[in-house]
Amino acid sequence: MPYIIAMEANIASPAALIGDPSRAAMLQALQDGRAHPAGALAWAAGLTAQAASNHLAKLVDGGLVSVEREGRHRYYRLANAEVAHVLEALAVLAAPVRSLEQPRSPQARALRDGRCCYGHLAGRLGIAVTDALAAQDIIRPVDGKLYDVPPAGRAWFEDLGLDLDAMRSKRGAARQCLDWTERRHHLAGPLGVSLLSRLIALGWIERLAGSRAARLTTLGREELRKRLEVDLEALEGREAV
Repeated sequence: MPYIIAMEANIASPAALIGDPSRAAMLQALQDGRAHPAGALAWAAGLTAQAASNHLAKLVDGGLVSVEREGRHRYYRLANAEVAHVLEALAVLAAPVRSLEQPRSPQARALRDGRCCYGHLAGRLGIAVTDALAAQDIIRPVDGKLYDVPPAGRAWFEDLGLDLDAMRSKRGAARQCLDWTERRHHLAGPLGVSLLSRLIALGWIERLAGSRAARLTTLGREELRKRLEVDLEALEGREAV
């Protein structure tokens, strides 16, 4: 009697993708849950930019990694939780990869701590403010890389002196922008631009002369703690703050 071979999922394809040392190193680097550009992943795996791009294309085609476009840039992340679970199960046998934190100049560190990104607040400071707005239910992430502003959120922005009705946009007044240093989304769109302008006008944030870098003032630190309960512990003591 001939053997009956059951048609099971072909594990050879994803196993081959993960089995390559360079691709495995990039996948391990993506386990932090953030989206990373090809350059950072090339650094983590010790590859040239061209080699990293080739490997990432194979990972995307194989369904292990997804890519998100933000302007001219592309950011990569694990495709889903199942991929993360597989990597975690294999991690006990894996050696650590090189850190994604490359040496940075004081100017680069200042930009990472806080900066103006197309008119809205980005960097660690922008992420901290956006996270606090979401935690207080002032903005809500929704599909389409947008933020919804519930009634309580509208009242909060109006109390700050912003008119949301004047911020209509076909692309959405409050949008999610993937931060190129933090690889997480910060508040963008007309609302993000208006918020940064207002924070500067109030003297809570100041821009550094001749740079896109931005930092909190003493007044801004106090007001953001009071109004948003922003956790600034990770920012305080840094060169840019």
